[in-house]
Amino acid sequence: MSELALLGGTPLIREPLTPYRSIGEEERRAVDAVLRSGMLSGYVGAWCEAFNGGPVVRELETEWAKTFGCRHAIAVNSNTSGLIAAIGAAGISPGDEVIVPPATMSATAMAPIFYGGIPVFADIETDTFCLDIDRVEEAITPKTRAILAVNLFGHPARLHELRALADRRGLILIEDNAQAPLAHEGGRFAGTIGHIGVFSLNYHKHIHTGEGGICTTDDDRLADRLRMIRNHGENVTEELAAGNLTNIVGYNFRLTEMSAAVGIEQLKKAEELVSGRERVGQDLSLALGAFDGMTAPMVRAGCRHVYYLWAGRFDADRMGISRELFARALEAEGVPVSLGYVKPLYLLPLFQKRIALGRDGFPFTLTNRTYAPGLCPVAERMYEKELFELFVCSYEFAPAELSLVIDAFAKVYEKRELLGSAAAQ
Repeated sequence: MSELALLGGTPLIREPLTPYRSIGEEERRAVDAVLRSGMLSGYVGAWCEAFNGGPVVRELETEWAKTFGCRHAIAVNSNTSGLIAAIGAAGISPGDEVIVPPATMSATAMAPIFYGGIPVFADIETDTFCLDIDRVEEAITPKTRAILAVNLFGHPARLHELRALADRRGLILIEDNAQAPLAHEGGRFAGTIGHIGVFSLNYHKHIHTGEGGICTTDDDRLADRLRMIRNHGENVTEELAAGNLTNIVGYNFRLTEMSAAVGIEQLKKAEELVSGRERVGQDLSLALGAFDGMTAPMVRAGCRHVYYLWAGRFDADRMGISRELFARALEAEGVPVSLGYVKPLYLLPLFQKRIALGRDGFPFTLTNRTYAPGLCPVAERMYEKELFELFVCSYEFAPAELSLVIDAFAKVYEKRELLGSAAAQ
């Protein structure tokens, strides 16, 4: 192979990779129909038929529930909004503890704080990067009220085990399923095994509406509470609250009719879109997992991994060079990679300084939980040393481009000793 681009050679990939695009003419026609109807949003923040939105939003919810085999689907304007609504619907109150993973988008751990809940971090599994159920069980105290599991990178957490643990201990299990639409465990879709699931329709997900989200549940009471929190629920407590006013201070988390129209069309081709990302992830695993020092993502028996991103583990000792140097060489060849995903969330200033809502740091005044470095050693090790990612939902990765990406990995891998020697000079 030619000289490494990082050492003065020609990059293997000379043009930027093609962005992943899932929007087509079907979505454009659907949005045009909404525009021509004149009803861009159908919500009214008072008790009436329109309290639950316009006809397109309700159609999206109906079709989503059919697709995922759940009793209720509640559209919201983002996965973040859905997480806040789910925590509220679960009845989280000041001082209640919610167990969360440290390796996730920050909104997961922020959601409990809106209600005065205390995020309690439990470490992750080495192989799937999802919550370690043994660490979850160790973290449960009399103050624990919920577990918020993330189906990270497109692979399900140990959802059936977590649901059994939650039921046994009288807790609510919420799934942050932003990255794993159509993933499944044991024949059931991720996002439908917990008491509440939350899906993302953000623009860089498998299927999207630009911004948006869906909450799912089989529980009628939780569904009513989700709908009230979504849309100024304080106005409809006589009709829907059944005497339980906890957290029914409503937000405006409403999805527009235009976004819902896009969502309906995306849902129709969801399997095709998700399968395409799955194939890319599997091809990357087959090729990159063959390199000594690179471990491909694990797929547990009975699970479907849908590869929001490809997250391998890098072993610098076996590679003979650092993760950072290997990544720099790949980027010079034209391969966009990422390292570590996110810093463990308890290391953010918000947790280290214990300042969130209010000048006195509420809700951290209600807990003696520690957020010290070393709290979740697996998550810290993954962030600092091992995680190595390609964002599968960011690029098209058509066969010719995917082949170039794999060739670039092979080029850097085969010349890694030369790369290490040059770096040492």
